[in-house]
Amino acid sequence: MRSLVMMMALALAAVGCDRADATSKQTDTQRAAEQPPAADNTKKNERDRDTSTLTPGDQGNNDLDLGITAKVRQGLVKDDALSMDAKNIKVISQGGVVTLRGPVSSEKEKSDIAALAMRVEGVKRVDNQLEVKGK
Repeated sequence: MRSLVMMMALALAAVGCDRADATSKQTDTQRAAEQPPAADNTKKNERDRDTSTLTPGDQGNNDLDLGITAKVRQGLVKDDALSMDAKNIKVISQGGVVTLRGPVSSEKEKSDIAALAMRVEGVKRVDNQLEVKGK
């Protein structure tokens, strides 16, 4: 009788373990379905490989360009109306031409940042390559 009870207990335990595995697999599958799709920056990476696209490594090292970049960056950081994305854009000055690159939250931020850069002494032109998120 004891062996029969033992065998039944082991059988029930085995069935319970099997069900737990099925539940955890289902949960893993559900978790995988809930994950956002992986970011695809392929187009941006291809764009950035183009040698005509300026990157921070192209920053002019003369006093004028370094000063322009510093003043634009200071203006971005001081402006409490700008999003964190806007405060972290790339600012590249070369020969008095300021290139702005990166994501911003709105068209207003895009135009406000370009206007801020134009107000900096020594800026000849602004190349506004800022991208509004979601567009």
